[in-house]
Amino acid sequence: MDHAWHVEQREIDRQISRRGTRHAWESLDPSRTALVVVDVVPFFFQDNPYLPGIVPRINTIAAALRSAGGTVAWVVPGRPERRRLDDELRGAEIAEVFRGSGGEGPVRERLWPELDALDGDVYAEKTTFSAFFPGRSDLHEQLQARGTENLVVTGTVTNVCVEGSVRDAHELGYRVVLVADACAARRDQDHNAALYTTYRTFGDVRPTAEVVKLFA
Repeated sequence: MDHAWHVEQREIDRQISRRGTRHAWESLDPSRTALVVVDVVPFFFQDNPYLPGIVPRINTIAAALRSAGGTVAWVVPGRPERRRLDDELRGAEIAEVFRGSGGEGPVRERLWPELDALDGDVYAEKTTFSAFFPGRSDLHEQLQARGTENLVVTGTVTNVCVEGSVRDAHELGYRVVLVADACAARRDQDHNAALYTTYRTFGDVRPTAEVVKLFA
């Protein structure tokens, strides 16, 4: 099952009027580009029919970027300290469930098993929603050590951890492309709201087939 995704034409027209083109970038230097896969772990596959469909697309992008000399980075939820705030917001039982959503053990072993994670990829935990929030993940430092300037972002949930990661990555100075058909939310409305916000302010939005061509 795939999201019926779209970006509103009025926003596309606005961007064309501002910069002269629909998309900000027509190519990405693969040696300076990383695919960032956010939270594609078994916990989020429960009762979400959209998630299985994004896995083959993530693998397609990963293979294309690796073959072009780029980086693939896998990010999973870590186990943050328990906070009264989270108990108040979600209820203590649900807050504790989400604290354990990333599982235990090495990051690679906690990923959804159909993902093509390989030796030489980047692996990181995050202990907040965003994979780029300072002090809560070492993903930024790992990518900077590889000279990364561009990010292709996929994963789940589109309007929570994925969008949060896109926002913070933009603030850190990365060029960000969010892959519209390689992310999953709970509903089309939530997914499309995140695409709209990203395209309007924080990065570009493209489907898998177009993203792969950027590496050429």
